Amino acid sequence: MANAYKKAGVDVNAGYEVISRIQKHVNKTKRREMMGELGSFGGCFDLSELNIKEPVLVSGTDGVGTKLLVAKKVNKHDTIGIDCVAMCVNDIVSQGAEPLYFLDYIATGKIQPDRLEQVVAGVANGCVQAGAALIGGETAEMPDMYSEDEYDLAGFAVGVAEKKQLITGEKIEAGDLLIGLPSSGLHSNGYSLVRKILFEKHALTGETILEEMNQPLKEVLLEPTRIYAKQVLPLCKQQLIKGISHITGGGFFENLPRVLSDNLACQIDLGSWPVLPIFKALEKLGNVPPREMYEIFNMGIGMVLIVSKEDGEKVQELLKKEGESSYQIGKIVPRKEAAVLLTEDFKP
Repeated sequence: MANAYKKAGVDVNAGYEVISRIQKHVNKTKRREMMGELGSFGGCFDLSELNIKEPVLVSGTDGVGTKLLVAKKVNKHDTIGIDCVAMCVNDIVSQGAEPLYFLDYIATGKIQPDRLEQVVAGVANGCVQAGAALIGGETAEMPDMYSEDEYDLAGFAVGVAEKKQLITGEKIEAGDLLIGLPSSGLHSNGYSLVRKILFEKHALTGETILEEMNQPLKEVLLEPTRIYAKQVLPLCKQQLIKGISHITGGGFFENLPRVLSDNLACQIDLGSWPVLPIFKALEKLGNVPPREMYEIFNMGIGMVLIVSKEDGEKVQELLKKEGESSYQIGKIVPRKEAAVLLTEDFKP
């Protein structure tokens, strides 16, 4: 079947095999609002099933970046899909939206059904963590665009929020507290520098175990990005959160100002949370200036919640009850020049 196309480098039968393989993973993500089955031209989702008076749809799209090259280097593809979901849903959660559904896009030079099943299994796992349905996607085989062993992955998330409960940051004021939620590691950012430091400059391998860590590098580097939907959304519904910043590419300096007005700044108290060993290792091996580390990486904080001083203790107690660690990492101050200030004056 489709022999001419196969001779051109595209195997449609391999694509059909992928669809058959991934069905069991997709089924794990089902929500009652889903309509139809996988394989339709478009994924359908019944909004009338939602108990929301003034629904606002919030959408986001992202990829995994060069973390994919680490997955390829060590031939481990079963968690990279979680990263893709996380990068999208954490962004919409930052506006107080509940993730509803997700679509993925995988482009490759040659469809390898076993590997693509691993990737989509990770996507489905991420969707389960986020509470989102995987309602569709696309796998494109493009032999002239990618080499046989290459693939790229992108995702698209849609969520919903009650209009009056959207997190806009407009109520943030000086004196509010910054509550940091721990990351699991690098998440999905800074891997161009990470690879240059570890694999190019120092010629390390995925099996290398650095003295700062008790795991091989391949496990540390491919630790999936955390998904914060189920921890944060209950706080949003209780209207305890004034602002949320997802700490992704650009670290603290790029992401925190996105939720602030021009007259406010974030003061970050260095030492108020445990910096993960991977960051200390990268700073040392790459001779990266400390300040620059906070301009690139999350440094152990994956999401920052901005709450009133009066609600800070309550928010941390609620998070603790749900098994979530949190740290008071700073506060909102009047802006004089910089939007983000790092201080080492923190006294435990």
